[in-house]
Amino acid sequence: MPNESIIKVFEGKNVRVVWNEEEEKYYFSIVDVVQILTASTDYQTARKYWKVLKGRLKKEGNESVTNCYQLKLLSSDGKKYKTDVADLEQLFRIIQSVPSKKAEPIKQWLAEIGAQRIDQMIDPEQTFQMAVEDYRRQGYSERWINERMKSIQMRKELTDEWKRSGITEQRDFAILTNVLTKAWSGFTTGEYKKYKGLTKENLRDNMTNIELALNTLAEVATTEYSRQSNPQTMAESSRIAKEGGEVAKEARETMERRLGRSLVSPERASDYIKSIEASDDENPKLTDGE
Repeated sequence: MPNESIIKVFEGKNVRVVWNEEEEKYYFSIVDVVQILTASTDYQTARKYWKVLKGRLKKEGNESVTNCYQLKLLSSDGKKYKTDVADLEQLFRIIQSVPSKKAEPIKQWLAEIGAQRIDQMIDPEQTFQMAVEDYRRQGYSERWINERMKSIQMRKELTDEWKRSGITEQRDFAILTNVLTKAWSGFTTGEYKKYKGLTKENLRDNMTNIELALNTLAEVATTEYSRQSNPQTMAESSRIAKEGGEVAKEARETMERRLGRSLVSPERASDYIKSIEASDDENPKLTDGE
């Protein structure tokens, strides 16, 4: 399940949050919320409080504790550790078990976060515009943003098609993505990131315009082939992903012969954009419907 780690701030206190794209849910660090509820200045004290509370709730058969699980979240020392997390519904139940003056304010805050996401689900344009503004703040060009937004939409269509074909495990999504990416670029996603000198950064956020276009072509072709073939097994989906990637490979090789250079670049998008922005007086603007 693709996860996006973010930070939410409640009255100056950071709460680590993960957005689960597959489930379309927020997961919150329980200890971070408990630290706010208990007004503790020490993280370890909050951890001990949660450990005791967790044990008591388990003995009572509280499902909010039984069903919560752990995700690796970034700690203050810069390392990631497995941390208990809860979705909104679970977290509301846990908050009710902690006597605190902050209980109602933080429940209201959590409800607002949930409402924002519901609004985005009802109106996907909100999510689209938020992503556009985030990329603009990071200094990406309008041209690159336009390509990136298209690639996001095409990626969603592909993952929806994989789900329809019975693909549900995150590991299988990763395997199919590697098959597709290697077919057109010659690299798995991990090899591609290493080639660009990336570690935790998103690969697509560091592709050049041409790389994004080729990757999108591979995903569009895979989606259409899958819809037509209606695969029933992982092996069949893998074969189709390879065929889709080879469509983009043929396009890449044709362009490379004409240009006399490789289109799979070690450059990151930010470096690439700087080199072309200097010579571009105008950039195509992102318009509604694109």
